Amino acid sequence: MSLPAEARTPNLEDLESQIADLRKKVEELGPAQENKLSMIVFSGDMDKLLASMIIATGAAAMGMKVVLFFTFWGTAALRKPEANVEGKDFMSKMFGWMLPKGRNSLKLSKMNMGGMGTAMMKGLMKKKNAPNLDQLFEMAAQLGVEIKVCEMSMDLMGFKREEIIDYPNMEFVGVATYLNHSRKSINQLFI
Repeated sequence: MSLPAEARTPNLEDLESQIADLRKKVEELGPAQENKLSMIVFSGDMDKLLASMIIATGAAAMGMKVVLFFTFWGTAALRKPEANVEGKDFMSKMFGWMLPKGRNSLKLSKMNMGGMGTAMMKGLMKKKNAPNLDQLFEMAAQLGVEIKVCEMSMDLMGFKREEIIDYPNMEFVGVATYLNHSRKSINQLFI
């Protein structure tokens, strides 16, 4: 048995109600992804930090918003080489002593050879006019690359804010801040 024609054709009120329901569902999905790169910088190795900064500055130069989340071993790259912070407990002092003081003290992840590999890489970069870490951080700042530093990692390693470099777009945050950025990013990386 078939329905009468008027029963099969939705009326205007039904269509308006369906459209309103669809609009509400689309709004609940949240904003679309942005032209943004969110990167976790986990490693404290020179070559991996170089890769992170080259990718970050390249993405920023292409017009992408870039957010770097430095966590665990990566936070050592943000330490001021000359900083001597008082009032640390024994474990914090030990981490401070064992970990590199700043980005120019980092070692290669492979073929370090007691520091020879790192020196050779730095020499090769200079010879080939490749930007060093200081230059890459300067470019990143000029391009508006944001650095978010994991407060939990800093606390675990005994780092204090006053021993972290000055950088214009830096903020000390928790993981929720990174996750909020990454969920809206078209690209997410872990280095």
